[in-house]
Amino acid sequence: MIEAYFAEKVPEVNRWLDQLMPPVTTPPPRIHEAMRYSLMAGGKRLRPILVLAAGEVFGGAPERLYPVACAFEMVHTYSLIHDDLPAMDNDDLRRGMPTCHKQFDEATAILAGDGLMTHAFRILAEMDAPAEQKVRVIRELAVGSGTVEGMIAGQIVDLEAEGKPIDAGRLAFIHRAKTGALIRGALVCGGIVADAAESDLALLSAYGDRVGLAFQIADDILDETATAEQLGKTPGKDAAAGKATYPALYGLEASRKQAEALAEEAIEVLAPLGQRAQLLIEMARFVVNRTS
Repeated sequence: MIEAYFAEKVPEVNRWLDQLMPPVTTPPPRIHEAMRYSLMAGGKRLRPILVLAAGEVFGGAPERLYPVACAFEMVHTYSLIHDDLPAMDNDDLRRGMPTCHKQFDEATAILAGDGLMTHAFRILAEMDAPAEQKVRVIRELAVGSGTVEGMIAGQIVDLEAEGKPIDAGRLAFIHRAKTGALIRGALVCGGIVADAAESDLALLSAYGDRVGLAFQIADDILDETATAEQLGKTPGKDAAAGKATYPALYGLEASRKQAEALAEEAIEVLAPLGQRAQLLIEMARFVVNRTS
């Protein structure tokens, strides 16, 4: 079921991304070429898929869900462009292609990331939805990508922790913030756009918190066990940089068990939704069993 869902939805996400982005010929063309280069390079499209899956549980209209889904993918891609820069993780490969700063240059890559982030918020501000709904979605994306408990907070603490001893609480914060917060936000925003009840949004948030952490633990494991062809990026970078990871602290087998336990916790959270939650149940298991 989950493979079929991705096969159906990913091409549609890509079509919407193409429509919502300025054409490459839009002046100044170089920045739009760079933005499109990284955005349209592929990837799992997990965050937009989570927006769609959560929204569909509550009967959300596709024409409202897709702009939100695309905004999350734009912010995620901006983070990858910046994460790959020499001042951050200094990587040459992303999604099986040269990273943005390698294909263009550092300045263009920085601006391409900035452009994707700001364009995402423009899309949300202009989408066809009630004003209160727009504000809630914009806030969720800002929190998920922000400096207090979101992606930027996780990234800076991750950088500060390189090559240093780390405890379990700080490691969990890094992972929940740098990766989990945006995943949680995608799920909640799918529910918001579908007019889900507040109690259901709380379920999506709790589910997303667990799935987001499980996803990043699985990412840590794959960095040590997968190939460049599987990952589309350079493996082994975390260990080489002395990154704070679950395998570094707990070992591979214990990390796998923690990821699996989090996925099962996420599934238990969804119990009040009954059969409606089947897709999200499969998604929780997918994030910990994936091979790329």
